[in-house]
Amino acid sequence: MQLKESGEMYLETIYVLQQQKSFVRSIDVGEEMGYSKPSVSRAVGLLRDGGYLTVDKNGGLHLTEAGLEVAERTYERHTVLSEFFMKLGVSEERATADACKIEHVISAETFAALKKLNQSM
Repeated sequence: MQLKESGEMYLETIYVLQQQKSFVRSIDVGEEMGYSKPSVSRAVGLLRDGGYLTVDKNGGLHLTEAGLEVAERTYERHTVLSEFFMKLGVSEERATADACKIEHVISAETFAALKKLNQSM
């Protein structure tokens, strides 16, 4: 299953929430992202069917190895891009908003070069 931007966003959100608390439910994801319960339920079902997450008997969401890989990659892109843009003088709000869009389309090659440049700044 090829993930779209929205799938990556859900996985990244679950990942971030799991860093903050040990038990993450669909309702937590919906509240964080501002999405309705039906929208989150549909996305969770698609991600589960795609092998990116599991749902335990208590409704807890757990990233699979594949889901964790996507979530960590997306989150790293988000943080590195945000940091880079802020170093350029972009406001934090605009930098994070732009990073959120770009993190899904930037190539691995371009991201690696940008990350290297960011580290040298």
